[in-house]
Amino acid sequence: MAGNIGAEKYVPGTYAKRKPGAEALVGHYVRSWEGRRLTQEAEDRARAAAAELPPCIAFSRKIGVGALEIADIVAKKLNYRVADRELIEQIASQANISENAIAFFDERFPGYTHRTLKYLFGEKSFIDSDYSRHLFSAVFAIAGLEPTIFVGRGTHLILPRDRVLAVRCICSNEYRAKRIAEIMDIDRSAAEKRLGGIDKEQAAFFKKVFNQKEASPYEFDLVVNLDHFADTGAVADIVSLAFERKFKTSA
Repeated sequence: MAGNIGAEKYVPGTYAKRKPGAEALVGHYVRSWEGRRLTQEAEDRARAAAAELPPCIAFSRKIGVGALEIADIVAKKLNYRVADRELIEQIASQANISENAIAFFDERFPGYTHRTLKYLFGEKSFIDSDYSRHLFSAVFAIAGLEPTIFVGRGTHLILPRDRVLAVRCICSNEYRAKRIAEIMDIDRSAAEKRLGGIDKEQAAFFKKVFNQKEASPYEFDLVVNLDHFADTGAVADIVSLAFERKFKTSA
């Protein structure tokens, strides 16, 4: 496991490895969306409508299980980019950036956002839920731009099921608390308290956005119990192989 970091630097859903800031990554996506839109203005809209999302991986987990660490290992194997909870929220919460994402995606996949939200929530919820529209469009636009591994925010429920390998990482609360205590350099009881609050926030998010209490195992291609794997690299190997077999790649 990577070395400890101070509690004030810890962001739920991350691990000890230093990663590029979310703002820098948001800038990458905005520049890419704007550049792609300029080059696509002369393209036939029928071709854009027929464009297909690259196959992706979506990790679902309780905070603290270590899914982001596994995602980073898989990303290196497949040469994919990782989009985690913090990045997705950055895009979804900033109206000007979110609208840019919506425009980019709707240009390439006309009507997809509306059809998906209507299917999940019904017409009334689609009209009332600006947050859901921004969140979904952020995920769609990232997925449409480049091959991506998503971690968190229910992305396995948002993206087309035939274009995603959906992976659920689970473990005992004891495993999570031990890991968070080491990462944040706090004692076990403090870690358990932190996780309790994080779990409530996550449950509230799923209720608000997906009207679900928890993730069903039947939603996933693969469920992995981290209590029984000492090496996260081994889990990354399993996920990579499952992805390659599902989409018949030679990565």
